[in-house]
Formats: sequence, structure tokens, C-alpha cells
Amino acid sequence: MNIICLGGGPAGLYFALSMKIHNPDHQITVYERNKPGDTFGWGVVFSDQTMQNLRDNDPQSAQTILDELAHWDDIDVHFKDQCITSGGHGFCGIGRKRLLNILQDRCREVGVELVFERDMSPDLEQFKDADLIIASDGLNSKVRTAYAQYFKPDVDMRANKFVWLGTHKLFDAFTFIFKKTEHGWIWVHAYRFDKDTSTFIVECSNKTYEAFGFDRMSQDENCRALEALFADHLDGHALMSNARHIRGSAWINFPRILCKKWYHDKVVLLGDAAHTAHFSIGSGTKLAFEDAISLANVLNSNDLSVPDALAQYQEEREVEVLKLQSAARNSTEWFEHVERYTDFDPMQFAYSLLTRSQRVSHENLRLRDRDWLENVERWYACKAAGTDKNKAIPPMFTPFKLRSMELKNRIVVSPMSMYSADDGTINDFHLVHYGARAMGGAGLVYTEMTDVSRDGRISPGCAGMYKPDHLAAWKRVVDFVHSHSEARICMQLGHAGPKGATKVGWDGYDVPLDEGAWPIIAASDVPWSPQNQTPKPMDRADMDRVRDDHVRAAKMADEAGFDMIELHAAHGYLMSSFLTPLMNTRTDSYGGPVENRLRYPLEVFRAIRAVWPDHKPMAVRISACDWVEDDGISPEDILAISRAFAEAGADLIDVSAGQTSPEAKPVYGRMFQTPFSDQIRNEAHVATMAVGNIYEIDHVNSILASGRADLCALGRPHLLDPNWTLRAAAEQGYHGVATPKPYLSGFSQLERNLARAAEMAADMLEIKA
Repeated sequence: MNIICLGGGPAGLYFALSMKIHNPDHQITVYERNKPGDTFGWGVVFSDQTMQNLRDNDPQSAQTILDELAHWDDIDVHFKDQCITSGGHGFCGIGRKRLLNILQDRCREVGVELVFERDMSPDLEQFKDADLIIASDGLNSKVRTAYAQYFKPDVDMRANKFVWLGTHKLFDAFTFIFKKTEHGWIWVHAYRFDKDTSTFIVECSNKTYEAFGFDRMSQDENCRALEALFADHLDGHALMSNARHIRGSAWINFPRILCKKWYHDKVVLLGDAAHTAHFSIGSGTKLAFEDAISLANVLNSNDLSVPDALAQYQEEREVEVLKLQSAARNSTEWFEHVERYTDFDPMQFAYSLLTRSQRVSHENLRLRDRDWLENVERWYACKAAGTDKNKAIPPMFTPFKLRSMELKNRIVVSPMSMYSADDGTINDFHLVHYGARAMGGAGLVYTEMTDVSRDGRISPGCAGMYKPDHLAAWKRVVDFVHSHSEARICMQLGHAGPKGATKVGWDGYDVPLDEGAWPIIAASDVPWSPQNQTPKPMDRADMDRVRDDHVRAAKMADEAGFDMIELHAAHGYLMSSFLTPLMNTRTDSYGGPVENRLRYPLEVFRAIRAVWPDHKPMAVRISACDWVEDDGISPEDILAISRAFAEAGADLIDVSAGQTSPEAKPVYGRMFQTPFSDQIRNEAHVATMAVGNIYEIDHVNSILASGRADLCALGRPHLLDPNWTLRAAAEQGYHGVATPKPYLSGFSQLERNLARAAEMAADMLEIKA
């Protein structure tokens, strides 16, 4: 094949090299607009796994790179005059200029033609005789821009400013330095990449950037100002810029780029031209190398035509890129909201930083540095219990107190509709269902949404608290939970509103009843979907009646012995229909700005709080995001809503999201709703419960230790495993959970089996090593 590579960065060079290794007969020319020795970055970072990929592809260049790498295992986090050091991270760095020189030499060795100082225009007619054109021309790709109609790039310019500098101060660990200034927080990502030079990236918010006047400084003035700011970490060494080709400030915003299609005709995007991942996870060069390896492999497959090979290239790489971009998004957003975490203790701040991308978890940190993680666990347990703790305890098994209610651990059984009641009356199924999950070790068990009136039900099978039979039936459940477990139990009160009079869940969620439907009400006459009933907009009489129904139900819940109650104001049900602008189109004092939309849900909440015993806690569940881009509830709205409920007496915000519109497009993934809990907890400063695809022990411990929530609710995992918490305790060797005495032998056997399995796995790893 006759192949042209436009761009001589790591992506283009490594692709050319990989193709020649596969087949020396390929004719490959790499065009680069700069001189061979020019480069405008400093060091690049690899993980140990990236180096293994390079060894597998081309051992010779990999060994040359390996011989010159700077290695480190530690991460140092400087925050509030402390340095927190965590080990076992397995990074290596090399100068970008040296990396390019190694790849250039290896390309020449295998017969790749390199042409420098040739600034190629995006007019590709000059390469009409080429079989393939590789656009490896970086994040500012001219080719991608010229052919945007085919590649359909999505460019998200991120909020923070950063500048990429160098210094002869040698950092022996990957070093983060956070400094509070009169203009706000500013921080550094620094690491050594050769025997006498380190990369020194400075980052801050745009507001801080402008307040310092960095935008009005020359590059030299920027370096001198930042030297003074970080003098106590530079030990007299200067800061240097190698972006002299840029006039004025070298500070930039990072563009997150992802193209819908990576190839068109015989043109292929590679590396940063196709996608970018924020520098804070150090994976840009890794992605470029892996793209190059994948594309070379498929193009040299005897089974594939070139068009099929290009399609397979994107299919192979796109999922991995999306995974990495998801991690990069999490990391980027952590740094964009760094002031959210600056009230943290240095230990928790460092833990939050290390787990920011969700690629590094609690148990992953244990593998990297057990002693450090156990210090975190001791710190967390001490803070939770209010006493000195000498033993490391998994965060999930620390206590948590809301008013006079103390939970033995932080695992919660989520409210999940069972659709098994008769006119609101629960039965033996519910006794067994809730009783089993309470005995399964969870600290708190929620009821399903329990409706405050017959016409407030979602379906004919929904539970209620509106007639005497309900109180007696629920009291039976509460008494069982209290007498056979250490769990506390919370009743979630709600009214279906516009999503009422529908079939039970397994006959179709939100599908209206074929017969027997009752009239429904809502904030506005906005039907859930075209097939659902149009609700009646509530008038004052409706509001009074529904408020009083909630008050009556709360009194009954107290009489039944519940430890806590929660008002359901999420998921498009009645209270939610007031809160979200998607469903609230009122023009009176209950519609419009968020303070008006809050008015009625707060009225109901306050009325419940007035009759609910002062020593017992109350919570509210909210949808923190509608997943409909700019038309739904905003981040500012959700903070206002959370603060308003907290001021009204809410002790906990149960942070869910979505289900307020059939047009919603959630971004699913592990712990996908936890960022909303993080925002509310650390900006509104109210206790939160995280929900949403939390299903592993690691998820729970990571969320809690990083300060993203105070409790973790697991729904579906508890449906098939009522003993999820007991299993988690056995797996972690924790004996403080209340195991029913008749089940102790089962707990012991599971613990022994899990411990033996862990030993065998460790032995196998040692044998392989």
C-alpha cells in the first residue's frame, strides 16, 4: 500500500512503524510541519500496561524507550501544608522530544520516509495516488476540520485554563500541589521525565486565571509569576516554556474531541485528531499508540478489504476510547470543581483525588499501597465513630447518625415497588421481603413508595398508608425488623400524580390501565406520554387535600413505629411534577423560577415535619437531573432545591435522577448518578444518599471514603441477594455486622471459602510472576 501520514507526532510515527513491521513492502511517507527536534510539550506519561503493549508490538523501539524512562511508584499530594504520599502506582515518563526522536530513528531504520518542515494543506488532491491517507495531525487537525461534514466532530471546550511548563527541579513522585491564593485555588501536576527535567503543568479556573492577570502577561512574565507562587516547591529552580511559537499567553482550555466517524473514503483519523482525553489522566499518547497498533493490525489482515478494515478499526477502538473518555470526564470535572473538596481533611482530599476518574477504586488502592489505604480506613472510622480507632474498618461498616437514629452501617436497601398489595394493603409477601433484607445486614431498609391515598397510587398493586388496615400491616413488618435485626426502617411516602393509574411493573412500566383507571392530578396538564392520561392541574383544594393526606400518612407511619420517613419528590411523580420545568408549566406562584416550583413540595414537607417526631429524621428523594440537556432542571436549581429542603428540616437528600420525561437520555454507567450526590453533599453541605448502578463492594467503599455520599443505596442487587451486606462483610473479613445467630455457620463458611479463594488467586499470580 502507498500510505501518507499527515502529522509526525506519536500517532503518525508509530502507525508508520507498525505498518512497516507487518509488511516492509508498504510505501509510507510521514509529513511533519516542524523540524525533527521541535516539540511543544515536555514529558509524557505511560502506565506499565502501555509499555507492555509496546513490547508486544515492536520490542526493539519499546526497549529503547524503556531504557530511557523515568520510573516512579509514588504520588505526592501537597494540600493544606501536608504532603500525603501513596505508593504502588507504576508510572513512567519520557521527554516528548526524546520519544519522537526514538520513533523517528526507528521509522528510518525500517524504511519509512520522513519529510519535515512541510505544512500540509487539507486539500488532499495532491495525494490522489495514495491508497490511504492518515490524518494524525493532532487535536487542531486541519483535515478533521476540512471534512467535518463526514467526521462530525463533537468538541467540548472544558472550563479550566492550564499551561504546560518545564523545570529542572526533579520531582521523585508524581506530584500534585494545591495552593490557596487571594484569587482562588491554583494547582500543579508535576513529574520528572528525564535525568534533569520535570513537567510542570499549572491549572486553575478561568476566574482565577483572569484575576491573576495571566492573560495579560507574556510567557516569560507568566513563568516568573508562577515561580514566585510555587517557590516553596521549586527550590530555586526556574520555570521554562517551549511554546515560543505562540504569541502572548500559552495558557489554553482543553478541548474534549470525539468524532462520530473516524474514516471517510481513504482518509482515516488517528490519535488526537479523532479523540482526546484530558491530560489529567495521562492517556493521550497511550490512545495514539493503541490506535496505531489496531489500525495496522486490521489493515494487514488477509480477511479484510480496506473499507472493512477501517470499519473494524473504529469498532475495535471506539468502545475503549469512550471508556477512557468517561474516566477522563470524571477526572476533568473533579479538577473543574476542586473547590468543592477544599474543606476536606488532607487524607480524604488525597483519596478523592486518587479515585476521581473511577478507574482507581478502594480495593485497587489496597493492592497498590495497603498501609496507606488502611490509614484512610482508620481515619474514616475515627471520624464516623467519634472515637479513636486502632483497627482499619471498611467505610461501609462505619456507623452513621441522623438525629437520634444511629445506623450500624451505611448500606441501604433502596425503595423498590413490589406491585403486590391489595388496595394498598401489604401482606405476607412484604413481611418476608422486608424482613429478609433487614436480616441480611443492611443498616437501613426502605419501603417501596407508599402512597398517601387511593388515587395517589402508581398501580393497583402499590402499597398505601391511607386506611387502618395499612397501619396494622406495616406495624407487623416494622416490629419484625426491630425484633430480628439491627436494621432501621424508613417509609417512603409519595403520590404518583401524572404517572398514576398505570399497570403493574411487569405488565409495562408507565403503561396506562386498560380499565379501572382513576382520575389523576399534577402540577400542570402535561401528560407523561401521548398514551397516558392528561392530568388535571391542581387547584388550591387539591393541594390542601394532598398535603393533608401526607400528614395523615406520616402520623400513621409514626404509630406503626417507623424510624424515619422520606418524601418522594423525584421521578416525575406528583411532587416532582412541580419541581421540574419539564412538567411544571404553571404561570401562577407555583410555576416559573425554581423558588416558585419549590413552593408546594416545601409546603407538604413542612407540614409532615411538623407532625413527625422531632427526634426522628426525615429525608427527601429528588431527581437531580432530567437528562434532557438544557430544558430540564439545572445544577443551580438542584442546589437551591436541596438547600431549601435542608432548611425545612430534611436530614438527608436521597439523590436520584431522571424518570421525569420519556425523552430523557441518561448517560448510564457504574455509579452514574453519584456525581449529583457529590455536588449536593459538598456544595449544599447536606448529608446525601447515592443511588444508581451501585452494585459492588468497591463502589460503596470508594463513594463513602471519597466523600461523595454518606450512605449508599442498592436496589437491584438486593432483589436477588437479600444478604448482600452479610456477603460483603464475609468477603472483607469484617465481623461487626449483626448476623442472625441461626445463620452464623453460613457466614463462617462463606468467609473461609472466600479467604481460600483469595489465597489461591494470590498463589497463581506468584507462579505467573
